[in-house]
Amino acid sequence: MAFHVRKATKIIPHFRNGMRFLGSLRETPFAVHKIGNRVLGFENMLNHLSTHRFKSTKVEKQIDSVNDDRDNQVLNFPGGKVKFTPQLSFVPEREEERVPCFRVLDDNGQPSMYSNFTQVSKEIAMKMYNDMVTLQTMDTIFYEAQRQGRISFYVTSLGEEAINIASAAALSLDDLIVPQYREAGVLVWRGFTLKEFASQCFGNKYDYCKGRQMPVHYGSKRHNYFTVASTIASQIPHAVGAAYSMKMEKRDACAVTYFGDGGTSEGDFHAALNFAAVLEVPVIFICRNNGWAISTPISDQFRSDGVVVKGRAYGVRSIRVDGNDALAVYNTVRAARKMAIQERRPILIEALTYRVGHHTTSDDSTRYRPVEEMEWWRVAKDPVSRFRKWIESNGWWSDEAEAELRSSLRKQLLEEIQLAERTEKPPVADAFTDVYDVPPSNLEEQERWLRKTIKTHPQDYPSDFQLL
Repeated sequence: MAFHVRKATKIIPHFRNGMRFLGSLRETPFAVHKIGNRVLGFENMLNHLSTHRFKSTKVEKQIDSVNDDRDNQVLNFPGGKVKFTPQLSFVPEREEERVPCFRVLDDNGQPSMYSNFTQVSKEIAMKMYNDMVTLQTMDTIFYEAQRQGRISFYVTSLGEEAINIASAAALSLDDLIVPQYREAGVLVWRGFTLKEFASQCFGNKYDYCKGRQMPVHYGSKRHNYFTVASTIASQIPHAVGAAYSMKMEKRDACAVTYFGDGGTSEGDFHAALNFAAVLEVPVIFICRNNGWAISTPISDQFRSDGVVVKGRAYGVRSIRVDGNDALAVYNTVRAARKMAIQERRPILIEALTYRVGHHTTSDDSTRYRPVEEMEWWRVAKDPVSRFRKWIESNGWWSDEAEAELRSSLRKQLLEEIQLAERTEKPPVADAFTDVYDVPPSNLEEQERWLRKTIKTHPQDYPSDFQLL
């Protein structure tokens, strides 16, 4: 959500405690659904909801109903009957009231007494908090390493830790993650080690991509985490294709893709939602609406009520959630996953949050947004602090444990960075493998040119660079 603090009351929608998904028709609150004359709870509701494929209109039925007065009041059109009206009326560009935002914890880390959510165990809650702190600490230290010239590039997730960790906690390891580039926390949750993070950022011989990717462009087949690509929104249709494969194979899993508000301004986003809805595939779209597409605010991107309303246009069930509330994100993704797999349907989640850090280390966001705004979000809306207050209120955490965790993490990270920095780079030959069975002549020419350049200017390359 991109705005100055003084505008907060105009842009932040009021938060509601009941989780509610937007469907193609107006629905009752998420926890209670009406089926006929019966009111069902969430668990029974799932059994009654099924994927709905519209039947094509039969020409014979249309002809038979021409003289029926009742049918003359409707048009039996593909997708369902459409009522006629004598009123010239346009569909408004937006509803008067904004779509509410589901949340569980308030800014002080206290759950609402009216909130409908699934409680998490102490074990899961403690892992969630540990991993949020790990991500936060990792971002701080790797950012410093880039500023020292030790790595070339870095992207932080500061302010968005809850979306990363809580969504990962609600998923299964069988679910395929198709990330953007601000979801390192999902890998943290899945067991990607600090050594693996450091090796990738320094591009040494232990990097799974063999040093051929920019820092932070992680990928791990073992963790079911598709390799990051920087091209905006290209991963969204890829996730839909993967989900289609899962549907065909009848797998008990779904595909999950992440993207920012800027990604929804790309055609790939719209094509992917339509593709997913028509093919009825188990995919979860998670939009981190942090208000800024690098330096472009959402006010310059779209006039709709955020991203959540775009799902309904394509027939995709959707929900808006407080992205800085870990319990709300966990519950939302958990419910979305159940619907996506059981009903074989796509789900769109818009998580409202704020990018506290710069877009990347190549960006200075103080040139296009007030420092006061960034500081307010960092202090007042920090998702890590909010979750800490909740676990402390449960008697699960203390100041001593906090100090020990952060000190230990910092020590481990600094050690791994030093080791990764000293580890030799992959051989030059690795830059030209894994694509062609027989390298084409132009690629062989590039390899010869690179080897000659390294020999001519050895001072510009690592001393242990292998010319094998």
